[in-house]
Amino acid sequence: MAEQISDEEIQKPEENEAKPQKARVNWEKVIRRTVLSLGFGFLAVVAALAIPYYKLSKRVDQNLAVGPFEHTFNYYSAPESFSPGDPITPADFAAEVKRTGTKFALAGNSVTVDGAGPVEIQFANDRVSAIIDLTNHRKVHEYQLPAQLIANMSDEGRAKRTMVRYADLPPVLIKAIISAEDKRFFKHGGFDVPRMGAAFYVDVKQQRKEQGASTISMQLARNLWLDHDKNWRRKIAEALITLHLESRLSKQQIMQDYCNTVYLGSNGTFSIDGMGEASRAYFDKDVTQLNLTQAATLAGLIQRPSYFNPYRHPERALERRNVVLSLMRRNGYISRAQYDAAVAAPLGLRKGITEQDQSQYFFDLASDEAAKNAGELQTTGPAEVHTTIDLRLQRAAEHAIAAGIPVIDKELGVSRKHIAAPQAALIVLDPHTGEVKALCGGRDYASSQFNRILSKRPPGSVFKPFVYAAALNTALTGGNTVFTPLSTVDDSPTTFQYDRGLIYSPANFKDQYHGMVTLRQALAHSLNVATVKVGEQVGFNNVVALARAAGINDDIRPTPALALGAYQVTPLEIAEAYTIFANDGVRVKPIFVTSVSDQSGTGLYDHQPGTQRVLDQRVAFLMVDMLQEVMRSGTAAGVHALGFNLPAAGKTGTSHDGWFAGFTSQLLCIVWVGYDDYHELGLEGAKSALPIWTEFMKEAASYAQYGNARPFPAPGGVVRAAVDLQTGHLASPDCTANAAYSYFIDGTQPAPEQCAPTEVELISTPDGGVAERQARPPRPDQNQF
Repeated sequence: MAEQISDEEIQKPEENEAKPQKARVNWEKVIRRTVLSLGFGFLAVVAALAIPYYKLSKRVDQNLAVGPFEHTFNYYSAPESFSPGDPITPADFAAEVKRTGTKFALAGNSVTVDGAGPVEIQFANDRVSAIIDLTNHRKVHEYQLPAQLIANMSDEGRAKRTMVRYADLPPVLIKAIISAEDKRFFKHGGFDVPRMGAAFYVDVKQQRKEQGASTISMQLARNLWLDHDKNWRRKIAEALITLHLESRLSKQQIMQDYCNTVYLGSNGTFSIDGMGEASRAYFDKDVTQLNLTQAATLAGLIQRPSYFNPYRHPERALERRNVVLSLMRRNGYISRAQYDAAVAAPLGLRKGITEQDQSQYFFDLASDEAAKNAGELQTTGPAEVHTTIDLRLQRAAEHAIAAGIPVIDKELGVSRKHIAAPQAALIVLDPHTGEVKALCGGRDYASSQFNRILSKRPPGSVFKPFVYAAALNTALTGGNTVFTPLSTVDDSPTTFQYDRGLIYSPANFKDQYHGMVTLRQALAHSLNVATVKVGEQVGFNNVVALARAAGINDDIRPTPALALGAYQVTPLEIAEAYTIFANDGVRVKPIFVTSVSDQSGTGLYDHQPGTQRVLDQRVAFLMVDMLQEVMRSGTAAGVHALGFNLPAAGKTGTSHDGWFAGFTSQLLCIVWVGYDDYHELGLEGAKSALPIWTEFMKEAASYAQYGNARPFPAPGGVVRAAVDLQTGHLASPDCTANAAYSYFIDGTQPAPEQCAPTEVELISTPDGGVAERQARPPRPDQNQF
């Protein structure tokens, strides 16, 4: 077609010659140049983006090859064992099974579990009544649940995550998410252009950034590989990664990864990442069990988790949930009747997001141990960390502190504002393996993450057993004096000299002194002067050597104050050191992690028990027997009035703080109570730490696995004999009035000696008269001293 020229542009030649001519525009050339310029510009942009796209795509591909959660750790609990008699309801047991991922069926008072082999757990009166192996229909004494996935924590931040698969996500949750965040998710290629245009129009019209147009794919790109700055470089990188994700992953994979990464609030100091963890944190449910209102609540949190926090701002969360429900109704995902019922429903949150959640103290230490032992190894994805925590004992520990702290608060009158609240810490371990079964580092992790289990404090009388152990060890090492449990020492006020004239004048509790006492009495009643005298006779250097061999730090010094626990130690060190008593003289190092493996099951770390014999088992047994006396007649005898009567041994401690260290044949538990600012507690260990210890042990003993504590058996080379307390010699049939039984390392028991009868019994004779009969020696179960 000929180029159209307007009438105004037509001029006569003579007029053209008479007037200056206007430059004629060559529109074809202009357009050609413009197109070329745009083409070159486009190519320049493409070229400029090619290099960053290549670099980003390689990085993303590397991450996708090993999974998007390469630098995370999945933490598992120890397997739980259940036996007939264990206290648990059918519903609670079913919940425990569900958390392990094992198939089960709850029907009335029984739960059928389809694990390694099908079993039926029967219940009566909220206790396990029988366990039936369904392969042969025989009763068994124990059923062990697999380990539970407790948390997924990143090495770059304190996050908790419960991983889910796309198949685990209920359709109602997916519909709620796409309604709230990206309704054309399954249709677009990563960018919702109409939505972006509408958002741009609104932002320009209102002259501020109000509208968001990020798709789920864009959010995933940002969550996994980018920070949350809003500069143009980050936005370009986000767009490039989004393009690459859409080309490499299916929509289902993108949705799965998104649901595992999206931030949905916080639990204490941990962020809640992913729908799996959020469903547990807010509703105490597995993600597969979410209903319509719960799904809408979680989907509504994505936009502004802190602002819509359902615990702090329930009215905001409810309003936002109802907005999501209306979007679902508009998109045709729910009916009018479903919508009306859902908006009328309450939020239905669990009781409290931080309730009984002090296990984070444990996982802090488990995380450190896992990183130390496996962190430097090359992994091909998230690592699987198997810990030692027993969730039942952890709950018992939290219950004990929750019950004990208010009593201590009331006793100390800490309601006064100028006095800080006292803290409590508790650690429980298997003294034979070193596996830490439960740990609380304070009264409330959410308000203070400082772990008092690692805090150095003077242990007071909890240290005294190491003085007496060094004394009893003379039966094997020899010396000027060989001590036995019935050796005597003068408990009278004394001033001790040391280090070129320095003096030390200890006092007994309430300034009460007892004169000549046996070692057994001195330990049972925690007599200070007597203990320092024993340490002096044994040699403070020998006491230090024994304590350090047991695991106490090198800061302790060979001075008289050492005997009374004046040098600072941590509750963790005391726990390790007490294993030499509870484990037949063998020191066992506490552990929090048993193994670490990669996602394919390849082992990265397997714990090898670290043990060291510190005491001969005969000396260790004598110490256990003396520590039992503490709980029979000494400073810890109050445990019986509190309802704990299993065979146990332990020692109270009072310094600035309150302590108790005690154990059965199965569990060793250390409790500390005190102030963070080193203010003196003013409450002895028997009234502060001991009640918490007792409360914990009572609940632990309700489980058959820990309630079958046996008496401590005497090893070979230990003899039991009746001793006359007046003479110090073995009691003969003629010397029984003041006799008591005691254990000795064979060869150290007193020599027998005849003496006149000191007690007679009048009996009738056949002829009607009376006669004297010598008293019989005490039965083995009498007068245990």
